[in-house]
Order: sequence, then C-alpha cells, then structure tokens
Amino acid sequence: MNKFAWIDAFMENALELIVVFDKSGRICHGNRAAKDELAYGDAIDGVHISEIFPGAFTDEEGIHTTANLCGQLLNLMAYRKNRTCFRADVRILPDTENPDYYICYVRDVNNQEFLEKELAEVEKKAAAANTIKSEFVANITHELRTPVNGILGNVLELISGEKEEAKLRKLRMIERSCKDMNGIINNILDFSKLEAGKFTLEPRQFEFRSMIDYVRANHISKITEKGLDFFVTVSPEIPECVVGDELRIVQILNNLLSNACKFTSLGKISLEAVKTAQVGKRAELFFMVSDTGIGIDQGDRDKLFKSFSQVDASISRRFGGTGLGLNICKQLVELMGGSISVESELHKGTIFSFSIWVELPGEEDEAPALEQQISPFLLKARSIAESWKIQQDEEEDHSGEFGTEKNRQEIEKRMSMLILSVEMENWEKAEMFVEIIKQLTENAPKEIKTGVLKLKMAVQKENYEKITAAHEALGKMLET
Repeated sequence: MNKFAWIDAFMENALELIVVFDKSGRICHGNRAAKDELAYGDAIDGVHISEIFPGAFTDEEGIHTTANLCGQLLNLMAYRKNRTCFRADVRILPDTENPDYYICYVRDVNNQEFLEKELAEVEKKAAAANTIKSEFVANITHELRTPVNGILGNVLELISGEKEEAKLRKLRMIERSCKDMNGIINNILDFSKLEAGKFTLEPRQFEFRSMIDYVRANHISKITEKGLDFFVTVSPEIPECVVGDELRIVQILNNLLSNACKFTSLGKISLEAVKTAQVGKRAELFFMVSDTGIGIDQGDRDKLFKSFSQVDASISRRFGGTGLGLNICKQLVELMGGSISVESELHKGTIFSFSIWVELPGEEDEAPALEQQISPFLLKARSIAESWKIQQDEEEDHSGEFGTEKNRQEIEKRMSMLILSVEMENWEKAEMFVEIIKQLTENAPKEIKTGVLKLKMAVQKENYEKITAAHEALGKMLET
C-alpha cells in the first residue's frame, strides 16, 4: 500500500495545493490541485522543490534549512512548469508519521484576491440593485395612494347622501376595501424606506396618556364587539409629556393590538405601559400587549419578525395580512433604541413586549444613577417576559370546555350578538360571531356541531329565513 495513501484519502480533493517532499528536496507526491495548477501533471513526482520555490530553496544547498521554516506562514512566488508564477501563502510542516518527509501547503493569493474582488463587486451590485428596488417600491407606492384615496373620497361622499340600505352596504364594502388597501400601501412604503435606509424618526413632545387613550379608542369597539375584555394600564411613573415619535409608537401599538384582536376569539386583551429605567433626561418605556388567543408554537416564533412571513399559509388565507407588520414594528423599535420579543403558548395566548427610549422634557435636576431609577414595575414586566405565563383569574377559565356554565353563557352571548347582527344586515359581524360559536362547540355532540354548521352556511348565504330556523333549532338543542 502507498505510504501516502492517507493523503490520497483526505487531501486529494482539497482546494489547496499540497505537495510532499523528502529531505533531499525531491517531491514524491502532489494532490490533484498541485498537479493541475503547477502544470506538471503526474510528472510532478521527482521535481525538486526549488523548481517551484526558487526564492526559498536551491538545488545545491539541499533542504537542510527546511526545519527552520516549518510552521511559519511564508509569502513566496510559486513557479509553474512553464515558468509563469503566482504569489502564494506557503506553510511547511513535518510529516509526523514519516520524519524523513515534509508536507507543503500552498494557497494561491492572486486567485483569492480575485475572488474577494469579484465577491465585493457582486455585493456592491446587489446593494445598488436593492436600493433601486426599494426606491422604485417607495415611488410606486406613493403613486398608488392617489387613485385609492380618490376612490375613497368619492365613496365617502356617496355614503353621506345614500339612503338605500343595499347600496349603503356595497359602498361601505368599497370603503373598507380602500382603507385596507391604504393600510397595505403604508406597510409597503414603510418597509421600502426602512430597507433603503431612508426612514427617519420625527420626535416631538406629546402627552403620553392622551396617546394611549387614542390607541384604546381605536381598538375598543372591535375588541368588545367580539365579546372580549380589554384592559389598559399605564404606570403612574410615566410623566404626562415625553419626547418621541408619537406616530410610530401608535403604529407599533396599533399593529400589535390589531393582531391580538384578529387572533383572539375568547377571553381578554390587555395593554400595559411602565417606565423601567431613566438615565439623565432619557427614559426607557416598556410595553406589553397580551391576549388569550390561538398562540404560537415555539418552533414558529422565529418566523414572526421576518418580512413577508406568516407562521403558516393558512394564517394568511384565514386572517389576511402581508406579513410585513411585525417586521416593521421590529425595525421601528430598534430605531428607538429598544428591542421587541414574544412569549407564547399554543392555544393559550401570546405576549408581545417591547421597550423604547424617549426624552423627558423639562427635567432640570440631575438624575440619580441608573440602578436607583429602576422601576418596581420592571420586576413584574421582566418576570412575564422571561418566564411565559398568561395571567389567569382566580377561577380557571372553562369557557372553551363545552357543557360548563361559563361555556353556556359565552354561547348564549354570541348567539344573541349573531341574531342582532343579522337583523341589522351586518353580515361581516354575523360571520365573526358564528365562527366563535363554532369554536365554543368544538367538543360538543355531533348533532350540535351539525346545527352550528347549518347556521354558518345560512349566514354565509345571507339567507334570513334559514338563519332564523337554524338559530332556533340550535337554541333548542343547547337547552336540552
């Protein structure tokens, strides 16, 4: 067996040039890369090392100086058989298995520099193309706003003068579609600006609690319409006025609360804001948005903050969305000097928490050390963020367990809301309530689940008579 078989096995396909020579300087083995690059082919065996590295060795003096060169990184000129040359990084090591031989590793510096330049050029072109793409998206998004706002303005004008209920319903559908389109356009515009590095914050002084009241007013109607509880808590340590980008803070809170409402059918949604630290005139504010909704599997959490990403495709089909909102929130939070995280348990709910830094206007006194400014509320915030636990009532919630008193009350509540929505011909809300009823009866007997399915089909067809009949039949089954 060839005593250099181990080189054949492990180094034959190496990208580096590898040659083995003896104490006389004669090469006795070269890997494929060495044979090809040095242009000797199989004839490399027997070539003196000085033919390849004349600047380091000579044929006359033998190879007695090699031991002094072992282990050093040498920058030498390597010569091919045709006497063309290239710069190379060379390292010579003694063969521990065969003391009479040396192993020489050769790396083509010119080739590496060329590849690095090529890579840098490719990266430069990719960055330029990405900037052009982001600028194009930003420009086209601005252009899209004009016709959408034009349609919306005309629809609002028609709504104000329309008396016929059927036409009003269609006009309101157009109005909602325009507003949804504006929301998508705004997300794409923000995303493109952030990607292009052209997004800037616009800090100004504003009343913090007025901002929270505005956010609460934006969402309380949709949340309570679904039969959910909504709690908002603001720490008394947060001053009345702060300096920050109010519009973007509202945008983050709106996105998180919209998601909480979208993915929660039973239970509650809460928003909490506390001051966690202060350094000089700068304060750290910590926000938590929690819900008792569908939750997120631990393996899917990494997808949440990636652009154009949903946890799975069914989320997009069922609930809608572009998958940009949380990515934008993450980038906005980081622009404000903070971070955002999520803690969740599948089918039990989710907590999104984020921190930002704001300025405190009119703070003339020198602030104490940071350690002395840590709010006692931070202990609660950190315990929730670090060890996921949805706060529960003293009594365990059995609303999702069919047959319990709490479950019966929730079904009756949604049944009443459903029939009221049908009477008002608000089919969107009617579909929402029948979907909640379906969730509340997931563990019900087969005949009740069939009755819910009939009710849902009648609502989808907007057939008043069939809805009434199915509603009455289901009510009787639930009473027995």
